[in-house]
Amino acid sequence: MCLRFVFPLITRLAAGLPLSRREEAWKNAEILILRHQLAVLQRRQPCRPKLTWADRALLATLVSVVPTARRQALRLLVTPDTILGWHRDIVRRRWAARSMRGKAGRPATRRNIRALVLRLARENPSWGYRRIHGEMAGLGVKVAPSTVWEVLKNAGINPAPRRTTPTWSQFLRSQADAILACDFFTADLLDGTHAYVLAVIEHASRRIRILGVTLHPTGEWTAQQARNLLMDLGEQAHRVKFMIRDRGSNFTNAFDAVLADAGIRTAPCNLQTPRMNVIAERWIGGCRRELLDRTLVWNQAHLRQILRQYETHHNQHRPHRSLDGATPLKPLPNPVNLDQYRIRRRAHAGRLINEYRLVA
Repeated sequence: MCLRFVFPLITRLAAGLPLSRREEAWKNAEILILRHQLAVLQRRQPCRPKLTWADRALLATLVSVVPTARRQALRLLVTPDTILGWHRDIVRRRWAARSMRGKAGRPATRRNIRALVLRLARENPSWGYRRIHGEMAGLGVKVAPSTVWEVLKNAGINPAPRRTTPTWSQFLRSQADAILACDFFTADLLDGTHAYVLAVIEHASRRIRILGVTLHPTGEWTAQQARNLLMDLGEQAHRVKFMIRDRGSNFTNAFDAVLADAGIRTAPCNLQTPRMNVIAERWIGGCRRELLDRTLVWNQAHLRQILRQYETHHNQHRPHRSLDGATPLKPLPNPVNLDQYRIRRRAHAGRLINEYRLVA
């Protein structure tokens, strides 16, 4: 019994002698390392224990206290090289955070200056960054031209002097008073033939003119319709400068020459680009939906008759959104009191064109 007691006592004393010579700091660090590893192993995890960022930081800090010679003898979950890698990562993060705290480098542009630059660019599309810089200097705002250029570039705006060229829609709106548009469309007759209709529309007033109906449109027939159009315009022909048309074979050089003699320049559309003649295409679509798709056209004379009625309806009664609800040949009347009137509905062309009028 004595030998059994003496042997464990001697072994414990032999193991305790090195501990007595250790310094208090790294001895406590080693104990804390072992305790923390035990806490990690006691976590309920389905697979291999995973160390979090906090675990890595704590182990790396504690291992740095332990002498290098003793690190190889520690019972760690990872290798000492991994601990040193964690330590280097902590140091790198620390210095990276410190470098970001300072105010070194070029200061950021103030928000009110950036907002002013974008407002000047938005309200003046033709201004470049040099013009915007000059305007801001005149207002007493001190900013470098390169800063204006950078603000415009970051906002997705081209800082060049001619920032954007006029779009096709902008050109049509600015020159609407001087633009006419023409186009052909077909109508199916009950005898199995197709009639071709040539119509012209004014961009500014949306007034429609149906020039003619034919079964065989030729270049000579189209040129004659251009002469009829000039006679119909009369004194108003001098204000028309452009005629938009497609590149169909019906529009020959004779058609362009007739208009050129009156000072009207033809503007052919690009290939497969119906949006360039969108106003005429829009009217043709409305004519089909409101008239041709709802009417059985007997012959060419019947087609001329219903188109003449629809032209009168379109120019004198049908409201247009681009004209704020007015008609091409009839402006909006003064507001009325509906208590003094009643609304009467009238139908034209076989009850296909409805009109509403006030009756006292």
